[in-house]
Amino acid sequence: MLNREASEQREYEMLSAYAAKAAASLGRRRAEEKCEFRTDFQRDRDRIIYSKALRRLMHKTQVFLAPEGDHYRTRLTHTLEVAQISRSIARDLRLNEDLAEAIAMGHDLGHTPFGHNGESFLAEKHAGGFKHNEQSLRVADVLESSETRQGMNLTEEVRDGILNHTGKRLPFTLEGQIVRISDRIAYINHDIDDALRSGVIRHEDLPADCVDALGKTTTERINTLIKDLVTKSDGMNFIEQGRICAFFMNKLRDFMFVNVYHNSVVKSNEKLDRVRDLIFSLYDYFMEHPQELPAEFTRLTDEYGRAEMVKDHIASMTERYAVNCYNKIFAAAKGPLVF
Repeated sequence: MLNREASEQREYEMLSAYAAKAAASLGRRRAEEKCEFRTDFQRDRDRIIYSKALRRLMHKTQVFLAPEGDHYRTRLTHTLEVAQISRSIARDLRLNEDLAEAIAMGHDLGHTPFGHNGESFLAEKHAGGFKHNEQSLRVADVLESSETRQGMNLTEEVRDGILNHTGKRLPFTLEGQIVRISDRIAYINHDIDDALRSGVIRHEDLPADCVDALGKTTTERINTLIKDLVTKSDGMNFIEQGRICAFFMNKLRDFMFVNVYHNSVVKSNEKLDRVRDLIFSLYDYFMEHPQELPAEFTRLTDEYGRAEMVKDHIASMTERYAVNCYNKIFAAAKGPLVF
């Protein structure tokens, strides 16, 4: 029988010396009795997978606002794709797949509705600003509770990977560093796929030198980038891309910002104005009517303050919930909001 102790021992026998080992984890902020069968990193992964916050990501936009079609990415499908890329890289480098998967599954838990535009508008409105990586950690530490536990009480390795999957600081584990790069590999290439499907760009619009260097298809480009990362990082105590692949991946990212992320067809000024009005209006309303916040937020108001809980509530919303909430409150005065 492969119990927890046996699994922890196998990590020392099979994984790289640079891999994070569950038995050597920095631990949790609140001590817990160990699971009989799962390592702490496996347990963290399961807590995230079974969370309400993860389920809500299925109704949060990746790039397109209110897309028509069943095959466009959402935050949830993006999360699954980041987890798969991260696991592939971790396996090839003999690093800890369980840790990489747990970080990947949790990295976007705090994302707002309406993608990065929702994030920008909430940051503009909330006095404390807003960053989705910090909110993802807040979801894990505070907001996602169960009958027996306040927050998920994740290990420090997973918490660090979630917080630092973007921003200036690198995660202190190699597994966290893998997720940080896998996030970019996933969203650049899968956003290209969605943009091609929508007709916003054509294959021939992609920079020819990027196509020559990385591949003609989504699969080819992802395979190239994974192989490069594994080859460059093998046997090293840090994760990095090769210079050429990093250059062309960043060039593709710049192309996407100009041609897709800031494209008026994808996000018209009219749609963005609607999102801004929704975020600002709901924020002001709940600041004036805090008694109408859901119970899971009102019970934390004394500890964290009204503005923080209003921010938490809006960030947690799915897009359809946010639109329904807005229309319930403001439709009579402003007319219904439709995307």
